Amino acid sequence: MSRENYEVVIGLEVHAELSTKTKIFCSCPTEFGGEPNTHCCPICMALPGTLPVLNEKVLEYAVKAGLAMNCEIEQNSKNDRKNYFYPDLPKSYQISQFDRPLCKKGVIEVEDENGEKTNIRITRIHIEEDAGKLNHDDFGGGSLVDLNRAGVPLIEIVSEPDIRSSKEAENYLRKIKSILEYIEVSDCKMQEGSLRADVNVSVRKKGETKLGTRTEMKNMNSFRSIVRGIEYEIDRQIDVIEDGGTVEQETLRWDDVSGRTFSMRDKEDAQDYRYFPDPDLVAIRLSDEYIENIKNNLPELPESRRVRYVEEYNLSQREANLLTASKYLSDLFEATTKKCGNAKAACNWILSDISRLLNEGEKEPNQIPFTSEELSELISLIDKGTISNAIGKKVLEELFKNPKAPSKIIEEKGWIQISDEGAILEVVQKVLQENPQSVQDYKGGKDKALGFLVGQAMKQTKGKANPQMLNKMFVEEMNKM
Repeated sequence: MSRENYEVVIGLEVHAELSTKTKIFCSCPTEFGGEPNTHCCPICMALPGTLPVLNEKVLEYAVKAGLAMNCEIEQNSKNDRKNYFYPDLPKSYQISQFDRPLCKKGVIEVEDENGEKTNIRITRIHIEEDAGKLNHDDFGGGSLVDLNRAGVPLIEIVSEPDIRSSKEAENYLRKIKSILEYIEVSDCKMQEGSLRADVNVSVRKKGETKLGTRTEMKNMNSFRSIVRGIEYEIDRQIDVIEDGGTVEQETLRWDDVSGRTFSMRDKEDAQDYRYFPDPDLVAIRLSDEYIENIKNNLPELPESRRVRYVEEYNLSQREANLLTASKYLSDLFEATTKKCGNAKAACNWILSDISRLLNEGEKEPNQIPFTSEELSELISLIDKGTISNAIGKKVLEELFKNPKAPSKIIEEKGWIQISDEGAILEVVQKVLQENPQSVQDYKGGKDKALGFLVGQAMKQTKGKANPQMLNKMFVEEMNKM
């Protein structure tokens, strides 16, 4: 297999659950969780004689997403029936949109690690209802249907096949997630299925213009799985072609444990769904004033905030990019800076230790368990010299485990910094006596020896000694020797 002879073509169909309080066609709650079949009604269950009524907030959120992604807004739209049978779809059809989606012809700019920018075109954004969920009983040998999710409003964001690598797909999806968070139309909790993607992958020989046969991996809800799934599918399709076979158009299931795709069914085309206008729902007419009002009230988007961070807080372009990639991190930074007045420290803590702890715990930024109040207090305690930066790292770890006021944590743990000159001098003299070679090295011009001596003193005081005072006293004492 030789990848360099092939070009990869990827398109994403991103499904985002909207953060409305009620479902798209009824007044049932949309909140995640709850006992099975407790957030549903006759409309969700598709009982005979029930009629759907469109939730206006769904329209507003969809238009807001379209404007934020540079789409044209369709003023004359409608709902359609998409006919297919699944056990978790009670009506045996899904109310969606076919030929006249609310939003079309958008574009998103994505940036790679080297600052190279690429435009990914968006074909359409349309509204639709979510299906229910099957709970499989491996022991009983059957499946149970939970309709709590049935009727939860979705927008589907369909890209053109403009993506050329798994990394570019990840960057595109992260940008989508960021925009949806900023405009506050979806909580984008991938672990709860609020944001998921169907990933279409095909390969073709370099130089060819005709698209290869695509396969679709359904309902992928983690960046890691999407990247792994794309990489696997690229290799699998190239192997099939190299062996003289033909790639079949099919829908696949990605198994994260085995790291493989498995066939679910033949991939449907639009004609297979037998779309037709839903006769129970009136057409959608949007006025110029309605669209303009939403446009004028869009919140600050990542690009604008990024520029402001460089100008207002004197952050580097890289720092601004990393902070604004997540609305939750960006909001935490702004609120913390406002309280403690130290933008650089707030940025450093968020991008270093907080991000590290999130990665280690495999958590998303919206799962940070403490608030800007605690983080700003932590920074202020370090700035005042109450605790050292090393102790601050320990306090942060405690905040992730058991969030409370940092002042209470350091009091309970006995971590208040030692700033008593007499006590520190005693430690300094003891360390100097125990490390005569380091003293000689320092006097011989080796500056690293000072860092070693300070480190030894920090060990003896369990990180509680004031590091600035240690540095000053070590220099003073060695100059006397």
